[in-house]
Amino acid sequence: MHATEPVFAYLGPAGTYTDEAARAFAARLGIDEPALLECASFDEVFDAVDRGKCEFGVVAKENSLEGSVTATLDNFAFKSTATILGEEVIDIHHCLVMHPDAKLEDVTTVASHAQGLAQCRRFLAERLPGRASVTTSSTAESARLALENPHVAGIANAFAAELYGARVVERDIEDHFGNQTSFALIGRQGHPPVFRGERYKTSLALFLQVDRAGTLNMILSEFAYAGINLSMIQSRPTKQALGDYMFFIEFKEDANSLPVQTALNCLRLKLREVKVLGSYPVA
Repeated sequence: MHATEPVFAYLGPAGTYTDEAARAFAARLGIDEPALLECASFDEVFDAVDRGKCEFGVVAKENSLEGSVTATLDNFAFKSTATILGEEVIDIHHCLVMHPDAKLEDVTTVASHAQGLAQCRRFLAERLPGRASVTTSSTAESARLALENPHVAGIANAFAAELYGARVVERDIEDHFGNQTSFALIGRQGHPPVFRGERYKTSLALFLQVDRAGTLNMILSEFAYAGINLSMIQSRPTKQALGDYMFFIEFKEDANSLPVQTALNCLRLKLREVKVLGSYPVA
């Protein structure tokens, strides 16, 4: 246990999936009622961690349907020195939420985050055809709007509905089952590990000296020689020039193992920068 309760920065408002992930991380640390710092964006979460406004931050890393969260990747690559301390995978289950006294025929508008609306198209076409849609800053915000207005239905998680006092009319309304988001627990650079485990994942950001033919093959070869199986590789523009890219890479190995250290040291001789974003236990 910590001498003083650590503060967790998260993407607000209360009731978001990020809030749910923050509480899950806190529970793993033995904290039942975590101190939470609501932020308006993932940029703000990273800033709060880097400036020491909180001990931990929680950011979405990747969604099984939408892919990597670019705002998070860009912060890791270009803006922040924060390190990844842990990972939590949250099942995304959307619910139709309404005012406690409202009926389905009362609904004139469906509100939710853009992804929430997009991921429930089939349900909305079948059950609420022709209703106007309004995009909100988060799914949690749609639960708050539904509570305020009986003519508005929200798409949010059950956690947000309970938090704001809205009624869950129907559960699991998403078009694709198996929708999951992985969230990262981040801390300031040099923060000691907070979790232990048998299996580890390592996240890297690799920056090239110069863009030339065969560079990606060279990177992949170093990992292949070391017997490291990559679980993710993604390019992102460096924001310096058109066609100038860097790479994010993940693999399920501890960064402190000898094969990984060998591969990283070889890459450091050939690349402009090898940035270890974190090495942390996974299920």
